[in-house]
Amino acid sequence: MKNKDRRAAEADCARLIALYANLNDEARWEEVAALYAHDGVMFRPTAPDAGVVGREAILAAFKARPARVTRHVCSNVVIDVESDDTAHGTSAMLLFTGEAAPLVGSFHDRFVRTADGWRFAERRGSLLFT
Repeated sequence: MKNKDRRAAEADCARLIALYANLNDEARWEEVAALYAHDGVMFRPTAPDAGVVGREAILAAFKARPARVTRHVCSNVVIDVESDDTAHGTSAMLLFTGEAAPLVGSFHDRFVRTADGWRFAERRGSLLFT
C-alpha cells in the first residue's frame, strides 16, 4: 500500500470514530447503525461482554435506550492499517451525560472497507473509571 493510500485510510477511519460520537450525541440512530458493516458487532462500554451483531440489531439497541443528553469526547486516536481493506484502531473516550460523573473509557475498533467506504467491523468499548 502506498503511503498516501495508508494515510487516507487512517484519516477515513479516524473520521468514522468522530462521526460516530457526533451522531450518537445527536440521537441519529439510523446513521450511527449505518457506520457498521452489515454484520458488524458493537460492544458497549457499559456492557463489554454483550455483543450486538448486525446493523438491524445495533439500530434496535440504540432505539431501545432511554432518551438522554450526551457528549462524547474522543481523543488519542491511533489507526493501524493492516491491508487495503482492513484496519484496527484505539481511542480514548470521555462521556458526559449531565446526570452523573463523567465516564472514562476506550474503544478498540476493527474496520473493514466496504462498497460504501470504511465501516466498523467491530467496536469494543470499555470503561476505565466512572
